[in-house]
Amino acid sequence: MNWPASTHLTPASSFLFTINYQLSTLLMTSTDREFLFKLLETPSPTGFEMPGQQVWADWIKAYAADVTCDSYGSTWATLPGKSKRIIMLEAHADEIGYMIKHIDDKGFLRIDRVGGSDAATARGRRLTILGDKGKVTGIIGNTAIHLRRDEAGQEKAPAVHDLWVDVGASNAAEVAALGLRVGHPAVYQDGPMELSHKRLISRALDNRIGGYIIAQAIKRISSSKKKPAFTVICLNAVQEEIGGNGAMMATYRLKPDACICLDVTHATDTPGIDPNKFGSVKLGKGPTLSHGTANHPHVVQRLIEVAEKSKVPVQHEASSRFTGTDTDKIFHSRTGVPSALVSLPLRCMHSVVETAHLGDIEHTIELLTEFVLSLTEKDEFRQVLR
Repeated sequence: MNWPASTHLTPASSFLFTINYQLSTLLMTSTDREFLFKLLETPSPTGFEMPGQQVWADWIKAYAADVTCDSYGSTWATLPGKSKRIIMLEAHADEIGYMIKHIDDKGFLRIDRVGGSDAATARGRRLTILGDKGKVTGIIGNTAIHLRRDEAGQEKAPAVHDLWVDVGASNAAEVAALGLRVGHPAVYQDGPMELSHKRLISRALDNRIGGYIIAQAIKRISSSKKKPAFTVICLNAVQEEIGGNGAMMATYRLKPDACICLDVTHATDTPGIDPNKFGSVKLGKGPTLSHGTANHPHVVQRLIEVAEKSKVPVQHEASSRFTGTDTDKIFHSRTGVPSALVSLPLRCMHSVVETAHLGDIEHTIELLTEFVLSLTEKDEFRQVLR
């Protein structure tokens, strides 16, 4: 069953909505859906991820023996297997956003980017600013088209320093009274909505959806009649959007024997995208497997075999120099961690209308679950000389 088109789910309405519309074919319970929307709605910009990490930890602890975090907030759940060898399922917890850079005498804020925020889409949007006294709503101003003059006839997208934020204050003192100062982060207010034909849109699908997927995988593994051969660690890492810092720190500490990194990738099936430049990835056709660079060929081959056996549709991507994900920081930890990147196709990345397909989400959960359960105590994923 498809959910109604363009239904906006507020925190208050999402629970009632999930009770009324059961996606039984996707194995998503009402509790699962409530968890997903709460995760998407919780502001967690890079460097300030703990509100979302707490939501994630509170849910996943029911399916793990232990849940903990490190000094910067990367959080992981552990499910013991038959051996102490570790398979790590990794996603990143942070989302893009902004940060207050300057407050002028008239009470307007100037902002800088946190991660890859797109200033071209920023004007006229509502923000949630995380201040000392709690959340404050602001708007990124949009000077009326009547008052914007472009002598050349070709208006350019604003630079981030051109953006100004109105929080309703008349001077800097009124801004301070709201509990705001330079250094406070902000995210867009746009939350999850449902389009027709099983499309889910929201800000922060990159990569809060990854945290949801690995949590669902450990839930299914823990309820399986087959105990995994490897101990399973699900890592929800911080600071991916600025270089994979959280994944690097946590991987060094946890010492996994192999890793599947879960992130999003560009669906290239929308107008104006040249597949000759960016490859062909379609929404609704399953997760992608990356080949090359950080991706260990034996791990990738096992994923292909598991997908074929489980009848999970997959797509393929080439990685010529780097993946642009936490995989790049994980695979060379210590003496090397055999790793592979599994990606969820996503339209309109780094915007408030990031779009995923519910079928792709389900197939990705299934692929990760079956991969872990396919492991035996003899699997090492090592290259050998003949």
